[in-house]
Amino acid sequence: MKLLIISHTEHYKDTNGTIVGWGSTITELNFLSEEFDEIYHIGVLKNEVPPPSSLPYTNRNIHFIPIAVTGGGTIFQKFNIVWNAPSTIYKVFKTLNKVDIFQLRTPTGIGVYLIPLLTLFSRKKGWFKYAGNWIQVNAPFGYALQRWFLKKQKRIVTINGKWPNQPAHCYSFENPCLKEIDRREGKSLITTKEYSAPYTFCFVGRLEDQKGVRRIIEAFTLIKIKDKVDTVHMIGNGKDLSEYKDLASRSGISFKFHGFLGFEEVKKIYKISHFFLLPSSASEGFPKVIAEAMNFGCIPIVSDVSAIGQYVKDKKNGFIISPNSSAELKITLEQIIGLPSNALIFKAKNGYEIVSNFTYDYYINRIISQIV
Repeated sequence: MKLLIISHTEHYKDTNGTIVGWGSTITELNFLSEEFDEIYHIGVLKNEVPPPSSLPYTNRNIHFIPIAVTGGGTIFQKFNIVWNAPSTIYKVFKTLNKVDIFQLRTPTGIGVYLIPLLTLFSRKKGWFKYAGNWIQVNAPFGYALQRWFLKKQKRIVTINGKWPNQPAHCYSFENPCLKEIDRREGKSLITTKEYSAPYTFCFVGRLEDQKGVRRIIEAFTLIKIKDKVDTVHMIGNGKDLSEYKDLASRSGISFKFHGFLGFEEVKKIYKISHFFLLPSSASEGFPKVIAEAMNFGCIPIVSDVSAIGQYVKDKKNGFIISPNSSAELKITLEQIIGLPSNALIFKAKNGYEIVSNFTYDYYINRIISQIV
């Protein structure tokens, strides 16, 4: 069986001319390639230096088909979606003739026109993945339009979380991010990890206000018991990096900004961290980094966005910040730091158990048994 995946996943050429792409997506396709004869992946090719999180395809039966970078915040960038649409549509329908089934990953700029086109003009078997917040109120127009199209679909749509009045064709699916070796490493680690001050914290993601970076720095600036904090590791990058570094330097807390890291390097920081921070206000589905961190014994301190609260249960396996503010985060941090070690160990073990469904093997089995 042959599969076409259509996405906006960013790809690059490394110094050897090898195509590499966003690590978690490429790893997923590498696993899927064991179950399909051929996989064609239509994705974005950027003329930039690959970030450390990029990985190559490992199997020869995966074929990358590049499309132009489109979309963004400016009018010109949004017009690019329209300008490049004919080329993208041509590549999609040409490749459809080679495969048995397709998957379109949304929400994305190209999804605005590809969802209705595939719905109306293709009888090929396929499914859609919606990775954003399925219940987002006042969603951007493009996101809301794609979600409306998907709700009116007959094909399967995979979404994050389980919701009231969820259409029957919408399947709740966990996004994979863990290998079986990661599960074994996490299980072994939690039996020996010590939860005592001074504590180490970490954040992984885009460095921006929506992801909660400013709230994190402000909260640590406000806390009184700074001697109970060792280091706050910030993994990722963003246009406001210099400003965040300046704010952090005046917080009285040791912040370490790492930039983008590959997953193996991120794992090393998960393993030495006691808590994972993501007080996000962005349009999240369920960020994979939460599951990754919980697998390695990091207790999550997060906001209740979209499906996050369906996995992170306040004071049982993590902490929910509500209202999502720096002042509330400061209060929660001071409460957490005062908890006994055995209470934290209990939460970490509960967190490890709840992310068992985020393995690639579990995900592939569900794809094969319920969709293909």
